[in-house]
Amino acid sequence: MPTPREHPKLSRRSVVGGVGASVLGAAVVRPPCAHAARQAATSPERFGRLFDLPPFADNTFEVRAALRRLGEPGGQLDATDPLHLGPERLITDPEASRNNPNNTTHTAGTHFMGQFIDHDVTFDVDSKLAIPRRPEETRNRRDPRLDLDSVYGGGPSVAPQLYLPHDLDKFKVGFGGRFEDLPRDDGRVALVADPRNDENLMVAGLHAAFLLAHNRRVDELRADRPGGGSVFERARLDIVRHYQWLVVNEFLPLFVGKALVDDILHNGRKYFRPQPGEHFIPVEFQAAAYRMGHSMVRPSYAANLFGNLGGEPFFGFIFDPDSEGRVDPDDLRGGARAPRRFIGWEVFFDFGDGNVRPNKRIDTRLSTPLFTLPLATIPTRDQPTVLAQRNLLRQLTWSLPSGQDVAELMRTPVLRGDDLAELHELGVGFEHSTPLWYYVLKEAEVLTNGLYLGPMGGRIVAEVIIGLIQTDPESYLAHAGWRPTLPRRSQDRFRMTDLLTFAGVDPASRRAGGKRTLEQRW
Repeated sequence: MPTPREHPKLSRRSVVGGVGASVLGAAVVRPPCAHAARQAATSPERFGRLFDLPPFADNTFEVRAALRRLGEPGGQLDATDPLHLGPERLITDPEASRNNPNNTTHTAGTHFMGQFIDHDVTFDVDSKLAIPRRPEETRNRRDPRLDLDSVYGGGPSVAPQLYLPHDLDKFKVGFGGRFEDLPRDDGRVALVADPRNDENLMVAGLHAAFLLAHNRRVDELRADRPGGGSVFERARLDIVRHYQWLVVNEFLPLFVGKALVDDILHNGRKYFRPQPGEHFIPVEFQAAAYRMGHSMVRPSYAANLFGNLGGEPFFGFIFDPDSEGRVDPDDLRGGARAPRRFIGWEVFFDFGDGNVRPNKRIDTRLSTPLFTLPLATIPTRDQPTVLAQRNLLRQLTWSLPSGQDVAELMRTPVLRGDDLAELHELGVGFEHSTPLWYYVLKEAEVLTNGLYLGPMGGRIVAEVIIGLIQTDPESYLAHAGWRPTLPRRSQDRFRMTDLLTFAGVDPASRRAGGKRTLEQRW
């Protein structure tokens, strides 16, 4: 199993300490910057900032051109995966991962759960790439409390189209083939609170699993209280708290390291400290640190192990331009319904059967299919369709600071110019004043071998996620002593595999159930 490697100028002690505590060893640690952390007066409906720092660069033609060049297909960020080998060999042939190494501490579902979390807390359709905009004046169309509003949509009184017309306590669920799909209208447009949850087959599958988990919890509560009226709110709160538990106890440690999560839970947050009623999404999180997940995406996946004709596995690229416009695409984009388009979760989360596959590492290499996104996956439907370029130009939208300035303020190790030497050829000084998103990826690559975020990027992600849950008075963290009550597959702590089992989408349930009609299953 790969382990964090030492920075050339850092001791191992300083690397480990940087993940879980203050870094004071033989590192390039500078005194605190003169700019203090800022808690902008904002609201849940608007974005805000964590830090009062100058932009990493002026918004000039030369800087914009350099960002596009850095993110271009075949450029510095492109892992140049050998796509000609096909989606199956990209998974099974070790040589195919030479330039895009696997992260064996993550399973393939880790990224998609991270994407699902992102869709639950942040949605910006108002800002434009490279056009400066004040975060405090920009609407966030998601409630940032990690309360599954991307699933619940405000409840049946606000979004009745998501719920069964004869039973508003329960969600509609689509029957798309052998197994469930998102509910869809006659044009096969998904009936979901956030259209991004139909962006790819895996996130759509997670959304459907949460629909099923809620519906099963409704049935259980009714069995306990026959004739007791609506149980919607109780079921919603139960599922939300189990979701929050999984975010904090399973996924956040994978993203940032368990030591950092424990430190924040026990010693408090240092930088994200909103006042009551002013919890918000900082743009340093939204546009930089939390976009680490884009580096975790594989070029291809086994969506399931028996969906194709003859019971063969369904392998597909995450996105493939040749699948554009097809009713049943060969790639794993969303927005389609066909019998084979379902998720076999044993490939994405570890059910102990040997079928699970890993994520990619958090580093400065993105899988090649992400350099030709389907336009339908971009909510604003604008160019470019290259994910890396979009992320880099977004740094100008919010006038984000350099990674060096943020690391200096947070008193974490500051990467040297030779750590970022590949940026020198761009000719605009990015090796000394680096776009924050790129710096977060490079920090993870240099300090943790890409297994999880480095100390600066990790603290931003962990403080924001934990802070948003702590400031929610309904959350499990606001109720001391709350523990998961849903069934577990083992005596160990409640895990994502337990939620999927409760929802009835685990491998054992599917093998036993086979193809069933909508009336039989729900």
